[in-house]
Amino acid sequence: MSSVAIGLFAGLLLALVAAVGGLSMFLLALVLAAAGAVVGLAVDGRLDLTGVVAGRRRG
Repeated sequence: MSSVAIGLFAGLLLALVAAVGGLSMFLLALVLAAAGAVVGLAVDGRLDLTGVVAGRRRG
């Protein structure tokens, strides 16, 4: 599936959430979409989260 199709589907889904749930549900959907994007980037290997997950090393 192309990036354009995925973006179109995500936009339609967010519009549906806004129409059904109102502003608060729309904002929650945006936050969850951003979290999903971060997870997807990490799984693809385009985002390195080892510094966040591992924390600081103590020497």
